[in-house]
Amino acid sequence: MLSFQELIESLGIYFVLYDRAGYGESDPNPRRTVKSEAFDIVELADQLQLGSKFYVIGVSIGSYPTWSCLKYIPHRLAGVALIVPTINYEWPSLPQSLIRTDYRRRLIQWSLWIAKHIPGLLYWWITQKDVPSTSVLERNPVYFSDRDIEVLKTTKGFPMLTQDKLQDRSVFYALRGDVVAAFGDWGFDPVRLSNPFPHNESSVHIWQGYEDKVVPFQLQRFISRKLSWIKYHEVRDGGHLILHYNGMCDYFLRALLVGEESILFRPKTA
Repeated sequence: MLSFQELIESLGIYFVLYDRAGYGESDPNPRRTVKSEAFDIVELADQLQLGSKFYVIGVSIGSYPTWSCLKYIPHRLAGVALIVPTINYEWPSLPQSLIRTDYRRRLIQWSLWIAKHIPGLLYWWITQKDVPSTSVLERNPVYFSDRDIEVLKTTKGFPMLTQDKLQDRSVFYALRGDVVAAFGDWGFDPVRLSNPFPHNESSVHIWQGYEDKVVPFQLQRFISRKLSWIKYHEVRDGGHLILHYNGMCDYFLRALLVGEESILFRPKTA
């Protein structure tokens, strides 16, 4: 079997990590939406001459542009991977039996309302010195599994969420834009998407941690059952940070690029 590096070289694959609107040196776009993100990706791909088709990988909250690509530009996709994709609790097809008592739903609804209507108050609150730093949140078992916490001991965590960074209004408003776009009205329900690849010309994958405390695996299983054309993989001892686990990127990319599957990531039975 080819090593991961040999596989990438043999396929001629290279990676492009881009800054969405408001991040890094990308111009802010206060009007950005889920739909506009897909066409930003197309424009970038064309400017870089990536070809008629390309792969898209979305992680956590950064997965909402990936869903948008499946909706608006499937003809440009060679394959898609959604890694611990966040759930928008406003999707009409989500069953009340799974979301009615989910504390994450209430937290997101509150955060979205504040971000949309009184962002100045939110900015003032999170930049106060007596607000707990993200170093406290990163060690909190409410948000992260044991394996996630081990990862955070050796990584930089979430540098954009430090108080120093959040005091930069451009950083704050970029993050606010993510919250509004990711958890607001999408204009479509991903759970009702029809298969854009009926002839298996491209593949779509969802990767989820069974012990993820940010995104519940029950909802990802529901989505994958409704969208049977998506290949669902579940990391049994994985939390929300599976992207950072040793060797996992190899599995992600082998599944996406050459269709290699592993019995290690079949969903855990009830």
